[in-house]
Amino acid sequence: MKEIVIISGKGGTGKTSITACFAHLADEAVLADCDVDASDLHLLLKPKIRESGEFTAGKVAIINNDLCTSCGACLNHCRFGAVKITGNIYNVDEMSCEGCKVCKLVCTSEAIRFKEKTSGDWYIADSKKHPLIYAHLRPGEENSGKLVSLVRSKAKKYAEENNIETIIIDGPPGIGCPVIASIGGTSLALVITEPTLSGLHDLKRICELTLHFKVPTCVCINKFDLNHEVADTIEGFCSKNGMDLIGKIPYDVDITKAMLKEESIVEYSDCKASAEIKKTWRRLARTAGLPNFKSH
Repeated sequence: MKEIVIISGKGGTGKTSITACFAHLADEAVLADCDVDASDLHLLLKPKIRESGEFTAGKVAIINNDLCTSCGACLNHCRFGAVKITGNIYNVDEMSCEGCKVCKLVCTSEAIRFKEKTSGDWYIADSKKHPLIYAHLRPGEENSGKLVSLVRSKAKKYAEENNIETIIIDGPPGIGCPVIASIGGTSLALVITEPTLSGLHDLKRICELTLHFKVPTCVCINKFDLNHEVADTIEGFCSKNGMDLIGKIPYDVDITKAMLKEESIVEYSDCKASAEIKKTWRRLARTAGLPNFKSH
């Protein structure tokens, strides 16, 4: 099985738009949107949900008021301000509780217990062409790296059960825990960057991460013609570090028009950007050695 992860050192490089194009161009694949903090691949792929479930991570305190003596120990020791009091009734604000269990330690009446906290939701859906597994982390919740791992495991299970040999992962931006959970053990990482100084800076950081985890890496420059000087610098960086530059996509306003139509650019138009994305996909598929790949 081949897992290709599309990542970017920073947000706004066009990573998801290009992933949606690859989803349309792939002959057979399972799609996994691992940008669980701001999942949006489904907006372009219009999936129909067939299965869903809740994601639990961490625990939250609950006060049993039948046992509580209103001593105030939990209120005084909670550094997060999660314990609230109304009259003589103590309760816990779930949004503020960090699950540290200090309140349980200081409670002399054993009135506090902990329950699993629902932090997000996952979905298995049928998109325009391929199955899509994605998730949403609820506002203010954490453990997104754990939710990414859940999405990947469900994508692998689906692929194995249905004899699908390719998984395309839309990874999160940055270099944090969700990114690490997205790239570990993948066959190939494609970094989408842009010709800006911040794009170059964050490209270097994300490539350090993929190198650390020994994930083969190639690069694509989106909107390369907005700054030829920085684009040339990125090309030199790739050459110096032995990474293939497999795509240089020009800026095209049709990409925005396609997004407004909830379509990928390769569905919407045969413009120059669309043509280059198709070439990039063919190079990526050959580099990754995708099974059953047809060069069309």
